[in-house]
Amino acid sequence: MAFSKFNTFLSDESGAVTVDWVVLTAAIVGLGLAVMSVVSGGIESLSGNISDTLSNTDPLSDPFENSNQQAADGIE
Repeated sequence: MAFSKFNTFLSDESGAVTVDWVVLTAAIVGLGLAVMSVVSGGIESLSGNISDTLSNTDPLSDPFENSNQQAADGIE
């Protein structure tokens, strides 16, 4: 009788799907962390550039005026 229950326990595969999902989720989280570590330096630099540009912009000037654009491009 005990041997029959042991064989039933060994042949039961109800937890196999759960293990597959746990491994798949761990792989996706690991990939997300890897991408974040690679991209974070560039995003930090870009956000600093955007912040500097917005800090140095006069909100009352017309950004589409040609002289403003030439001055921003370094063309006098």
